Amino acid sequence: MDAATLRGMDNAALKKQLDDLYQELFNLRFQRAAGQQPNFNRLGEVKRDIARVKTVQRERARVAKEAKAQ
Repeated sequence: MDAATLRGMDNAALKKQLDDLYQELFNLRFQRAAGQQPNFNRLGEVKRDIARVKTVQRERARVAKEAKAQ
């Protein structure tokens, strides 16, 4: 998932995407603990995707705050 795709989403879609990513991270952690994780790289990918979504949300919040202050 790239940042350009995330910036094209609305706030509700970003929130849903973030919730889905946290659920996937939870499941991957359980799979790793049980020794059943087939793709070890996916854990890092999900963490980076979460960071991307949070970055886009923070950018939007900052822009909204600046627009409100003016």
